[in-house]
Amino acid sequence: MIASNTCWMTTTTIQVDKKVRERLNGLKLHPRETLNDIIERLLEDSRELNEQTKKEIKEAIAAIEAGRYKTHEQVKKDLGF
Repeated sequence: MIASNTCWMTTTTIQVDKKVRERLNGLKLHPRETLNDIIERLLEDSRELNEQTKKEIKEAIAAIEAGRYKTHEQVKKDLGF
């Protein structure tokens, strides 16, 4: 006799705005990735952020908003490309 663990996935329907769906579709890693896969990936990514990472992201956003960044062109020029 073979034992198996069957995982039954229950589904639910949610409503998302057309713009949200377009944004989700824009996050696909490959054309056949489902919206469920995208949402699972986003949820997993959000769980992985520790407090230090969240702090550093906020600081980086503030620096960008304050204009403290270099464009690719500036970096290439600085590096002599």
